[in-house]
Amino acid sequence: SSRKSTPVVGEALSLRGLDGKGPQLGIPHLKLGMSSPLESEGVRRFAEGLDEILVVEEKRALIETQLKEQLYNWPAGKRPLILGKCDEKGAPLLPSQGELSARGVATVLARRLARFEESPRLAERLIALEAKDGGQSIPAFERPPYFCPGCPHNTSTKVPQGSRALAGIGCHYLAQFMDRDTATFTQMGGEGASWIGQAPFTETRHVFVNLGDGTYSHSGALAIRAAVASGVNVTYKILFNDAVAMTGGQPVEGGLTVPSLAQRLAAEGVRRLAVVTDEPEKYPPGTDFPAGVRVRHRRDLDAVEREMREIPGVTAILYDQTCAAEKRRRRKRGRFPDPQRRVVINERVCEGCGDCSRTSNCLAVIPLETEFGRKRAIDQSSCNKDFSCLEGFCPSFVSVEGGRPRKPSAGGEEGLPALAEPQLPALGAPYGIFITGVGGTGVVTVSALLGMAGHLEGKGVRTLDMTGLAQKGGAVWSHVRIAATPEEIGTPRIGEGGADLLLGCDLVVSAGAESLGKLSRGKSQAIVNSHETMTGAFTRNPDLDFPASELKRGIAEKALSAEFVDATGVAQRLFGDTIGANLFLLGYAYQKGGVPLSAEAIEQAIALNAVAVEANRAAFRWGRRAAADPDLTESRANPPSARPGSHRLSESVEEVIQRRAAFLRGYQNEAYAARYRRLVEKVRAVEEARVPGSGALLDGAARALFKLMAYKDEYEVARLYAETDFVSRLAARFEGPYRLVFHLAPPLFAERDLETGQLKKKAYGPSVLILFRLLAKLRFLRGTPFDIFGRTAERRLERRLVSDYEETLALVLERLSPERHALAVAIASLPLEIRGFGHVKEAAAASAKKKESALLALYRASPAPAALAAE
Repeated sequence: SSRKSTPVVGEALSLRGLDGKGPQLGIPHLKLGMSSPLESEGVRRFAEGLDEILVVEEKRALIETQLKEQLYNWPAGKRPLILGKCDEKGAPLLPSQGELSARGVATVLARRLARFEESPRLAERLIALEAKDGGQSIPAFERPPYFCPGCPHNTSTKVPQGSRALAGIGCHYLAQFMDRDTATFTQMGGEGASWIGQAPFTETRHVFVNLGDGTYSHSGALAIRAAVASGVNVTYKILFNDAVAMTGGQPVEGGLTVPSLAQRLAAEGVRRLAVVTDEPEKYPPGTDFPAGVRVRHRRDLDAVEREMREIPGVTAILYDQTCAAEKRRRRKRGRFPDPQRRVVINERVCEGCGDCSRTSNCLAVIPLETEFGRKRAIDQSSCNKDFSCLEGFCPSFVSVEGGRPRKPSAGGEEGLPALAEPQLPALGAPYGIFITGVGGTGVVTVSALLGMAGHLEGKGVRTLDMTGLAQKGGAVWSHVRIAATPEEIGTPRIGEGGADLLLGCDLVVSAGAESLGKLSRGKSQAIVNSHETMTGAFTRNPDLDFPASELKRGIAEKALSAEFVDATGVAQRLFGDTIGANLFLLGYAYQKGGVPLSAEAIEQAIALNAVAVEANRAAFRWGRRAAADPDLTESRANPPSARPGSHRLSESVEEVIQRRAAFLRGYQNEAYAARYRRLVEKVRAVEEARVPGSGALLDGAARALFKLMAYKDEYEVARLYAETDFVSRLAARFEGPYRLVFHLAPPLFAERDLETGQLKKKAYGPSVLILFRLLAKLRFLRGTPFDIFGRTAERRLERRLVSDYEETLALVLERLSPERHALAVAIASLPLEIRGFGHVKEAAAASAKKKESALLALYRASPAPAALAAE
């Protein structure tokens, strides 16, 4: 074997007990220090007397080819059979792509040995090894890499309707996996070259090409020069993000600035240039741009792109916005402005339509499950203060300017009893810890801390981190192997079924095929963060279901034991952010006897890391305490006062109805609530008579009717700000002087965008709360001739939706039968899809009406039972 693959061979021999039996089975092994040129004399001595040689090397066959050449002229009776990438019949044996696995090599060895010796023990090992092939559960829910929260690419990679884009090398490569009409990529420096070849043979007149400033400095300038020379119609979108972000945030070579880059492009023959930025004030009049360059705000990107695609030849848009990951790093070091501003969402006003997620493409906008449906919240721990979510058409967004988040006191350890030390695993053999998680959340840090702790104790430790395209939101795996001495560890990679502990910092990644393959029902302990962290698909699908039960079941079926703890949620409530979740989980695993290192060594490693030492120590200790005393941890992390009533879900249909009737009483009056109850009771009576024991139609109708009747007009939005605990809850979350800014588009007063015709939001200061209090008191005017807001098209639509729904329910109830029941529930629940404000709600209503027409047609066409026809 080659020097690199030798540890894999060692692991393969030890897997399933093949080691220790090598001499009896006749398995000599030659480790090559240099793979090329192959040292002939030593190889010849090794090969003498052998019947077969298996060459184990990664990638292409280099050693195998040389060995065959050196032994080619040996007599047929003396020349051994040489195998590697293929067997003697040409069938694939060891892979040429990817990495070698110990299990794969062990399986090949066992199969080849079985040809020379009939051994029941060897046959048992082979059956056990082959049983690991396949059979791994691969859940449909995966965590692909995604742009960081606040990443410039969330906005810059958008293209106008009817256009398409090409990708290249850089973080923008990920746009191919999103709804960005971006497909194919090229090598660095070849951006747009494929279009030069395609353009003469397609009816497409123009494409956009994404390009980073680092790539431009490296070789992208050559691609632009080639495009200019060819005369194709193309617009280069050059992201100037101030760093080579994908490989660690290094500065771009050459000291480029946006003005100097614009000058270079103009000199190359680019016909039209525009600068788009989130900070247009950075470029005042007189900035050294070429003639004709305009600076526009990033919200105008679509208009700029539409203009550029109509200009023949090569054009360019310089999109200037600093990398989100770099912003976070520099802010931690005090080298970048950190605006004293945060965005929060009033979930009572929020409709859960997802327009903010679609607009911002940001993973910091997360789901919040409430009694009145799924809403949105901002994850302050991951938010990079990009503020593009404010562009979503919704009045629920509020900026908190000034002040700072209030740190909870629940994470203090004063007066708590000492923790008992657990029994640590013995190190009779190398111990494997497989760590899974999400890129950017500290998974690799946990791996490094364990490595340092092992070093401090004089143990052998080897780690291997697999990050790939793990931007914020992508899967990360870390292999940690610990032994009594370094010599006992071969490869750092944990093989199939080789994990003693799965430390699952993310439920989705932990239930993936890569992670499940490391588990063994005979020995693996799985301790997994159960927090439901949504994937990037949530930005495009507001109703995306998180299959928590399925993911947990997949892990539990593969492991000897499995425990699930909401490390993220507990860390948020104890410490005020989620950064400590992984160390909390490590502490939990340690206390459960899953880590063969002392707590003292781990805490010393935390201190040597010199980053948030006290916070990380506290997270580790509270994780231990959660394992030792879960009731105490629960009482600290979840006091009764910490959870708003709207976050508690109803436990019965009756409770659903009661809570909504009470809400409508406050929304309007008792008569309005009575109207709701009358229709709901009618549904109950008919369903009980015709489909006894179900209740599904009652539940769907109770929720949908409430959704339509409690429409959020100006009075209701005002009430949900002025007559709820929203302001007091903010006071509990923030401290220091701050002011609130509300982002609204009042239908009677807001301006309209000249291109889209949609209302434009504006920022209003805290004095708007006075207006909210007044409007909330005037809600008795709703629906009367004195309701000035009720005359707009949106309000007329909302009232019409209520009356239409009452007619639809009457039709459904008239023809209800057991055979039609499922269709009836689907029809009755459709209004739950009508969410949002303004044009967003109008589009949702139109879509729901279209679905309703199709379902009603099916409902009418389905035959009625004889008993119903007799009625």
